[in-house]
Amino acid sequence: MSTRHILLGLLATGSSHGYDLKRRHDERFPQARPLAYGQVYTTLQRLVRDGLAEIDGTDSDGGPERTMYRATDDGARELAQWAGEIAPPAPFVTNEIFAKVVVSILSGGDPEAYLRAQRAAHMTRMRELTALKTTPGADLASVLSADYALNHLDADLRWMTTTAARLTTLTAEVDPA
Repeated sequence: MSTRHILLGLLATGSSHGYDLKRRHDERFPQARPLAYGQVYTTLQRLVRDGLAEIDGTDSDGGPERTMYRATDDGARELAQWAGEIAPPAPFVTNEIFAKVVVSILSGGDPEAYLRAQRAAHMTRMRELTALKTTPGADLASVLSADYALNHLDADLRWMTTTAARLTTLTAEVDPA
């Protein structure tokens, strides 16, 4: 995910300070990793440096003085271009779970036990996400984020089932000794 573009998108709704942008990011993308304040302010400095945002004064709102930022016309154009680009499918087909299965085979581990444990961890996370999305009053952003994650976890589970069924063949190919 492009923090630069997410912040530009949040600035598209009007001027904001870094603290507010971090809070709004974490609210709008509830299942994403929360942004660190340092990441927000570093990104804002780069946006200003690159002419995509500019300082729009300061605001104290009863507290410490905060620098306000707003998107420039160039920032709005870049945001529109980025938002319209098709996200490419994952370029590589390997993943950490597959790597751990192969390493387990190579190191004399128990790849079947690993897959069972990983499956249990996925199931636990799926139950958490299902509870989150079915909580009365859950906002649509949380529901949609949970649905996205659940679909990916389900795909992982199907892959693990297929891989577990093929472990004998995979073991012979990976470690023919």
